[in-house]
Amino acid sequence: MMYTFKREEPDQDKNPWITHTSEEKYSNPWISITHRKVTNPSGNPGIYGVVHFKNTAIGVVPIDQDGYTWLVGQYRYTLQQYHWEIPEGGCPQGEAPLEAAKRELEEETGIQASRWIPLLEAHLSNSVTDEYCQCFLALDLTIGAAQPEETEQLKIRRLPIKEAIEMAMDGSITDAVSVMALLKVALVYPLVK
Repeated sequence: MMYTFKREEPDQDKNPWITHTSEEKYSNPWISITHRKVTNPSGNPGIYGVVHFKNTAIGVVPIDQDGYTWLVGQYRYTLQQYHWEIPEGGCPQGEAPLEAAKRELEEETGIQASRWIPLLEAHLSNSVTDEYCQCFLALDLTIGAAQPEETEQLKIRRLPIKEAIEMAMDGSITDAVSVMALLKVALVYPLVK
């Protein structure tokens, strides 16, 4: 079973915001930040800061024939905390999201999959960023050796998918991409396995 995503394109004529200026204040290989002078929907002058993500966020939930999945543990610098997450990464412009998902899954866990199902698309914090995410379900797995990037000091944990879903439900997993993907798997996995 394949899922297609419906996305309604916004009607630009109905946009209640008017942007007068947009000045880039910061940029690195992953994000840029712009300061904008605007007229808000009430007709008053205002400002808006926008964080632009240069990569698409990618998440993968691999599930083997025994109903087990893999989580990746790592210390997240921004939060100064250790977190368990599904395998995740970035898809640069010009790379297909599915190809990025395959690459990230193999890099972080050593797993390859011969069956891929799109799970979801999401905007992760649309009040201040344009960060966009796609997640996939990976099935029919072949296990190999992980090859994480130099910035990743990862622990890999194999556990029943039911337990990973419970971790998303009870707050043990707080990463937004992981929570969304695992809860979506709880709904669709019984239909596709």
